[in-house]
Amino acid sequence: MSRGERLAELVAERELDQLFVSDLMNVRYLTGFTGTNGACLIGGEELVFFTDFRYTERAKDEVSPEWERPKAERELVPQIVGRMSGRVGFEDSKLSVRQLARLEAAAGDGVELVPAGDTVEQLRAVKEPEELERIAAAAELTDSVYEWALERGLRGRTERDVARACEARLRELDAEPSFPPIVATGANGALPHAEPGQREIGEGELVVFDMGALLDGYCSDCTRTFATGELDDEAREVYELVRRAQAAALEAIRPGAVGKEVDAVARELISEAGHGDSFGHGLGHGVGLEVHEGPRLASTSEDELREGNVVTVEPGVYLPGRLGVRIEDLVLVTAEGHRNLSGLPKDLQLVD
Repeated sequence: MSRGERLAELVAERELDQLFVSDLMNVRYLTGFTGTNGACLIGGEELVFFTDFRYTERAKDEVSPEWERPKAERELVPQIVGRMSGRVGFEDSKLSVRQLARLEAAAGDGVELVPAGDTVEQLRAVKEPEELERIAAAAELTDSVYEWALERGLRGRTERDVARACEARLRELDAEPSFPPIVATGANGALPHAEPGQREIGEGELVVFDMGALLDGYCSDCTRTFATGELDDEAREVYELVRRAQAAALEAIRPGAVGKEVDAVARELISEAGHGDSFGHGLGHGVGLEVHEGPRLASTSEDELREGNVVTVEPGVYLPGRLGVRIEDLVLVTAEGHRNLSGLPKDLQLVD
């Protein structure tokens, strides 16, 4: 069964007549279309794809034949609304207030627009075999760029130099960064989303290094924290704490596990060590076409893990003005538990 057909079944289960899909990443997932203006309408036996004149030829090549492709018009909204009928779901987490107002103004009396939540994302969260191959390839490539960067050394270089060199290396290998790499040394490591700057990486410091690849449309995400020489007791203790918390959380990954329960495994260990206030973000997130998608591993998440999910597991401890440690793997949820797609070692590595 195709993605469009599976989505049509979900639309019916939610007692909708149609679903209007406007988010471009969801459009790409459903149809294969990679342009910047497209939308779908799904319901019953109908799978309809809309785009404008600029992309008619691209749509011929990219959009799978199961999708009806009406003749492109200058304005999409009147064309889309003209095909709507009954209860029509829309992506309320993605559609802007202005866009919704335009739809409502153009819709006829027989159309009821209904918030439909993350219906497509529900499908996207469970990866198909081809998707898993691409994510695994992106993760393997990311590992290779880490190894390349460590061979070049960290000490004496600026954070920005290391980050930019890795971006260039990813592109040399026919990939793109899935997000701007984070290289944060010393006290900058206490900033979970630090931006690499001109600070020079010194001796005897922790370096938080977060990087991912976008390869053949799919993302990876991995973080390691390295040491550029001997550390003081506090830094070593924090590193070991995060390593143990990450290992324990990995053991909790399995089908049926709830996001907040997996998060709690790591969070409780960190809290018991007196650093609960220093772990301020969620344990992890889904990865696929986007580097941040569902399901979520967080203290508020009711998401239930399913076989085929790909998620990060990334606890961290951040001590303002002193240091930070984060360790992140990308893992596939399997029937037996999980398979780790990140291959780098997690024992503390001393690098030049």
